[in-house]
Amino acid sequence: MGLRINDTAPDFTADSTAGSLSFHDWIGDSYAIIFSHPRDFTPVCTTEFGAVAQLVPEFAKRKTKVLGVSVDSVADHEKWKRDIEAFSGAPADFPIIDDSSLTVAKAYDMLPADYYLPTEGRTPAHSATVRTVFIIGPDKKVRLTMTYPMSVGRNFAEILRALDAVQATDGVPFATPANWVPGQDVIVALSVPTDQATERYGQLDIKLPYLRFAKQPKA
Repeated sequence: MGLRINDTAPDFTADSTAGSLSFHDWIGDSYAIIFSHPRDFTPVCTTEFGAVAQLVPEFAKRKTKVLGVSVDSVADHEKWKRDIEAFSGAPADFPIIDDSSLTVAKAYDMLPADYYLPTEGRTPAHSATVRTVFIIGPDKKVRLTMTYPMSVGRNFAEILRALDAVQATDGVPFATPANWVPGQDVIVALSVPTDQATERYGQLDIKLPYLRFAKQPKA
């Protein structure tokens, strides 16, 4: 069975472009995002790594570390980084781990159901579903996952929005509605009676008995 929301993210130690990395220690008290790729020097993935390179300052504002996973060697990653930086115009200042053994891909259940991995001549198609995003909390629990096919580039604006929503709702009795962005109203949890919600959040916008909006509380 694959990883589920609130499962503990598997720990691992791996070589990376930033040296040896022990995942849980590396997270520390931050949030973390893993974004995985089936091979280096692939076109869609190059655009995605470029997008992440451009967004590193945004992730840093959110106290979130980003970790690239690709099923090639650190030596290949270092060469690929030059392409990523040339394409994106931004430094790829985040670790990319060597998962040529597929240890992380298997631990995180990212391989296709009927995968076959030849000892030689492996292509991106053999590890096609190593295209998953994991948002992981400081408690090392999986908060969100998204998996993409090889033909569909990830929308990192949505990943950033999802991270904002995960952080906004962490440990508090409200949720975010469809298409929510920071600053918009939030949905009060059904576990909070209306009088208590009004006292806590101010005037509510009650659309339905079970759908009550409130202004997003200030952090």
